[in-house]
Amino acid sequence: MNRLRTTLLLAAVLLVAAAIAGVAQPRLAHTATPAGSTITVSGNGTANGVPDQASFDFGVTTQASTATEALSRNAAQARAIVTALKQTGIDASSIQTTQVSLWPQTSNDGNQIVGYSASNSVEATVPIKSAGDTVDAAVGAGANNVGGPNLSIANRSSLYDEALKQALADAKTKAQTIAAATGLTLGGVVKVDASGGETPVPVYGAALTAKAAAAPPIEAGTQQVQASVTVTYSAS
Repeated sequence: MNRLRTTLLLAAVLLVAAAIAGVAQPRLAHTATPAGSTITVSGNGTANGVPDQASFDFGVTTQASTATEALSRNAAQARAIVTALKQTGIDASSIQTTQVSLWPQTSNDGNQIVGYSASNSVEATVPIKSAGDTVDAAVGAGANNVGGPNLSIANRSSLYDEALKQALADAKTKAQTIAAATGLTLGGVVKVDASGGETPVPVYGAALTAKAAAAPPIEAGTQQVQASVTVTYSAS
């Protein structure tokens, strides 16, 4: 009799355990919800502007029998170039010396120093409308090496801001398209990376031209400032 009672009690315990397991398992499956989703996209934007300033390197090279004389002659001509640039209206803060060099001149066999050459270069940044006159003035003052122009936009940061706004709008449009195609609802911005910075790209086209009687024409064209972003949105 005791063995029968023990067997019945054990069976009852097993039935209760099975019933609890059957009830608990669906509940556990219901609570296993997926973590929040995100959508990460890249966006690009561009803004065009017309360059309004130009930079030139104006250099002069002189020769003399001694190093001292070569440097002295070169310094005098370099000062004349700087004076001529200032007389065109260029502010002193826009004129910068970029190179001073001295080297020996040797005979054809390379065994004897026969003289010295010295050079000096200055960089000047001017409004593009006066670029041609600036070149003319520097050459007239003795510059025998001219490099440039390097065209740029003085207020480039405003163009970058415009390109950045376009890049963010482009990223949002892409994220919305992805969310709609995958049945998700697009949420707020989780992270933005705009580490790419601004990238000016020359675009040749319609131009401004600075002309003087003997000055070279300087074509401004246009420049394109680019911005890129990577944006992560929450989604549900």
